[in-house]
Amino acid sequence: MTEFVFRDDSYLHELAATITAVVDAGVILDRTIFYATSGGQPGDTGALRTSGGTLVPVTGAIHPDGDKTEIVHLVAPDAGLAVGDTVTAAIDFDTRLKLMRMHTALHLLSVAMPFPVTGGQVGAEKGRLDFDMPEVPADLAAIEAWLNDAIRADHMVTTQWITDAEMAANPGLIKTMKVKPPMGQGRVRLVRIGDVDLQPCGGTHVASTGEIGPVKLGKIEKKGAINRRVSLVFG
Repeated sequence: MTEFVFRDDSYLHELAATITAVVDAGVILDRTIFYATSGGQPGDTGALRTSGGTLVPVTGAIHPDGDKTEIVHLVAPDAGLAVGDTVTAAIDFDTRLKLMRMHTALHLLSVAMPFPVTGGQVGAEKGRLDFDMPEVPADLAAIEAWLNDAIRADHMVTTQWITDAEMAANPGLIKTMKVKPPMGQGRVRLVRIGDVDLQPCGGTHVASTGEIGPVKLGKIEKKGAINRRVSLVFG
């Protein structure tokens, strides 16, 4: 099982690790700061630096065959890496930070628009949430103002863990209808934004809302009878 170090410190740029497996798509490490594509957030890119100083590009990170306990770092098949090699894993932190800012902003959007969430996507420049929303709210300017007020309030963003049983007993914490929290491993990670929001999430976030910066509501598209796609961009 890979140790997901990014869950405890999403600001680490580099991390020493050991290769535990080589698979068709890439390599698995004993510990990593690379987030794997899931929950609407893309996987990290970066590089693995070998003990000899060679940089091996990592073009992405995925969970193999739905196994949420492992992460495959996507590298070229001729990268020359082997089980037991020690490497330094380094992420593209500039992109990671943008994703962290947007992911936290989308959590705030789910508060500003309190409708069931049917999907979402975290991007470095733009994000979006899909809502079961029969009608678009009349005062979008007020929603945008609330978002920026919440950002400027600089709420602390923290995490905590609860058991699967506690999660099952509190279904109201789940806002997403199609993306369920990763239960089945005994515990579930919650992300708390001050006294504003609390929901299960395995993604990476900034430490306080003030790091997000100004945001603007983008396009609102009709995707079904009552489904609306709401975009969010950095202002």
